[in-house]
Amino acid sequence: MPEKDYYKVLGVSRAASADEIKKAFRKQAMKYHPDKNKGDKQAEERFKEVNEAYAVLSDPEKRKQYDTFGSSDFNKRYTQEDIFRNFDFGNVFRDIGMGGRFKQYGGSRGGMNFEDIFSSIFNVGGGPDFGEHFQQTAPKGQDLVLEMALTPKEMLEGCQKLIMLDNGGRQERLSVKIPAGVAPGKKIRLAGKGNYGPGGRGDLYLLITPQDDGRFKIQGVDVSLEQEIAFSDACLGTEIEVPTIEGGKVRVKVPAGTGAGQRLRLQGKGLPDAAGKRGDQYIQFFIRVPKRLTQRQKDLLQQLKEVGL
Repeated sequence: MPEKDYYKVLGVSRAASADEIKKAFRKQAMKYHPDKNKGDKQAEERFKEVNEAYAVLSDPEKRKQYDTFGSSDFNKRYTQEDIFRNFDFGNVFRDIGMGGRFKQYGGSRGGMNFEDIFSSIFNVGGGPDFGEHFQQTAPKGQDLVLEMALTPKEMLEGCQKLIMLDNGGRQERLSVKIPAGVAPGKKIRLAGKGNYGPGGRGDLYLLITPQDDGRFKIQGVDVSLEQEIAFSDACLGTEIEVPTIEGGKVRVKVPAGTGAGQRLRLQGKGLPDAAGKRGDQYIQFFIRVPKRLTQRQKDLLQQLKEVGL
């Protein structure tokens, strides 16, 4: 979709006031008025552009969205019909001396019918209820997406979270219940908690993101835990207790000959996926090397060294 610079269309700066925008619109609308440019298709297209630009820039919320997201993203969020919803054409046309409510520009017998220009933009029928069509379908406010960082235990067991929203200068506190078994990447919808708009509020979506809790590292739906073991245990094997994301501990066997960096898998001890199936927990072993040794330890290690260990 081509870029649309509504400020350029009306010939005003981005800092223009509402009165300056209205004055510029009047000038452009009169210049490209269909009754003054009969049969001129370029003037008709220009007239459409002028009205579209004014419909956006005269609406504080739409102008804010346009300034925030730019032309390309704005036109992805707002269709042509969205742009003109809740826009009082009758008042605008009377204000610039264009006559009747909707039927004709200028009210003259040869004037161009309102439907002829605008029904082609929206692909909707004209007629007496055309204006009411816009009033009844005013757009809701924009949906919001907020990242919600949760620890593995919070995702698995569920929790209660308090969030603060700054919505157009309105401070709002929301207490949100996160269900048990929520998967990383899932969106939780809070209906009617998004931005305000002429037709009501949009929705708020909480995007669940994993948060390391200092012990577990998260990799998709799998979690990993680093675990130190003594050199003798790595050589001979042992049994140890390791924590899980539920908060408890499980006892695992460390095989003899375990090397540094080697991993042990605990199936089904990770995070839930979108289908509710849990990933795995991995234990990564590191060999503990003491910085200080007793004389006996040194003597024993020397003996081991002499026999090739």
